[in-house]
Amino acid sequence: MSGRDPLSSPRRFGRGAALTVVFASVLVAGAATGSLPVDGRGAPVERSQAAASRPEAEAVTRAAEEAMADGKSPLEAAERAVSRSGDRWAAVYSEGEYEEFAEALDGRYTGVGLEARRERDGLIEVTEVRSGSPAAAAGIRAGDRLRSVDGKAVDGRPVTEVVALLRGDATDAPAGTTVRLGLERGTRAWTQTLRRARLSADSVTVRALGARATVITVAAFTRGVGDTVRTAVRAAPADAGIVLDLRGNSGGLVTEAVSTASAFLDGGLVATYDVDGEQRALHAEPGGDTDRPLVALVDGGTMSAAELLTGALQDRGRAVVVGSRTFGKGSVQMPSELPDGSVAELTVGHYRTPSGRAVDGTGITPDLEADDGALERAETVLSGLGDAS
Repeated sequence: MSGRDPLSSPRRFGRGAALTVVFASVLVAGAATGSLPVDGRGAPVERSQAAASRPEAEAVTRAAEEAMADGKSPLEAAERAVSRSGDRWAAVYSEGEYEEFAEALDGRYTGVGLEARRERDGLIEVTEVRSGSPAAAAGIRAGDRLRSVDGKAVDGRPVTEVVALLRGDATDAPAGTTVRLGLERGTRAWTQTLRRARLSADSVTVRALGARATVITVAAFTRGVGDTVRTAVRAAPADAGIVLDLRGNSGGLVTEAVSTASAFLDGGLVATYDVDGEQRALHAEPGGDTDRPLVALVDGGTMSAAELLTGALQDRGRAVVVGSRTFGKGSVQMPSELPDGSVAELTVGHYRTPSGRAVDGTGITPDLEADDGALERAETVLSGLGDAS
């Protein structure tokens, strides 16, 4: 299990189960597919207006308005209304949090520039240090072990929790705040204080795997990811198969997931979804590479838009899916702006794979189960696919 400090950890579990953290409303995808809500004149409707017309959104907005009129916190009133709604994916964000949300979708984040993984012994090992980051400036290197964050031991913790501590999620720590790390390198142990900074995420990384395989890892579907994946596919050696690593990918912009699907499909259906009962569809652009052998790697951290992509590649017979069952978030949220500038996101529908499979609550079952050694299993499968072709 591995993670990095951009986009790898859901924000504020206590506030509306905000696992929607980079799964922006499918209506964002509508901007690219011509499926945005329209008014009676055929003109696009603002997302907040469309969401506010729903009864659930109206109840949340009314609670915020009444609180504001009484001199109370609209944000807290909205949170209470959302918690009573029974919508497990609903979330309420302050204006600042939603701005940070938008920045995250642009691939920007606050952190120290570390990527880490949990070893089998439970220790947290630094796997990558971003060039130009606070961690790099402090001389931290890949292979160092992270033992504590602000005095809290991290041994045995999920990497997502460690990432949240590094980012300061619990306190909404902005750039410029400090974080104290306990580190080890061989027999040396030391404490290093870093100052968080605004950084740009590398949502896509590419590397060779053996002589005839290229691994394209997509950490999140931030803006531009689809183009980056298509470029990587075109640049791969002519005889190379592709491992598309979506493990730990918590979602992102649906437009980018569809664009990534377009790198491997020659048009056709990617997913269907409903908004308040109205059915819509997302389609790949024609011209993708349909000849290279393709394996998609997934795990329990593969969520929402990443599941949408996985389901499309699996249903269309384009990829062999290897790994473990995905998370199972197939719901659609729409944002609604509240009177004080905060934003409520409420569930309005669900999406399905091209064959009509529902994802929400069930996830996607891989074609081949693999946990430890999943990448090696993927390489073996890819070799077999290459021989078959």
